[in-house]
Amino acid sequence: MKELRYTLLSDGSSDRALIPILSWLLHQHLGLSIQTAWADLRRLPRPPRRLPERILKSLELYPADLLFVHRDAEAKSRQTRMDEIRQAIGQIPQDNSLPPVICVIPVHMQEAWLLFDEAALRKAAGNPRGRTPLKLPPLKKVEGLPHPEIKLYELLLVASGLSGRQRKKFRSSIRQHARRVPEFISDFSPLRALSAFQALETDIEQRVSDAVWINTLKQA
Repeated sequence: MKELRYTLLSDGSSDRALIPILSWLLHQHLGLSIQTAWADLRRLPRPPRRLPERILKSLELYPADLLFVHRDAEAKSRQTRMDEIRQAIGQIPQDNSLPPVICVIPVHMQEAWLLFDEAALRKAAGNPRGRTPLKLPPLKKVEGLPHPEIKLYELLLVASGLSGRQRKKFRSSIRQHARRVPEFISDFSPLRALSAFQALETDIEQRVSDAVWINTLKQA
């Protein structure tokens, strides 16, 4: 049975943290092995800036059966972001063969999806046996946090249990620790309480229910 190759095109490098979440969702609904890639366009001599060109370059460098395009909603609605992605796809000449595209649009920022698993936060902070209380926000309220990335960094700093120079050194590499959080989460089902996650899972369910597409994958 063929594996599914998917590529994630995201807003920034920190959004690579979405890959374990996307893989988990696909495993919930699709009986195929999965190979992942993050479209790193930063080191190109002239990285494309417009979304249509970024999509094409991503698929040129990271061929895939499925493309996830990530945009944080931030101050805009999910529908607005989806329209932006769809308009970008519509600007791509039809002679380019595109795989199915799924929009990934967390409310505000994807860091909000990493604020529910205390054990994962402690492991990502390098202090799995820490006992300092972590004040995680109620899950149903994380989509309302204006700056979830700041909350994530604060929790990791507390979870580290460090002080003095070690704390300062940890703070300087906080983004690297943040990217590791989803690597220590085996079950993302609690996120089904969130509207943006529900919408993403629905989009994935609709895509994997496409019998023609699935049969093509299995027969390739």
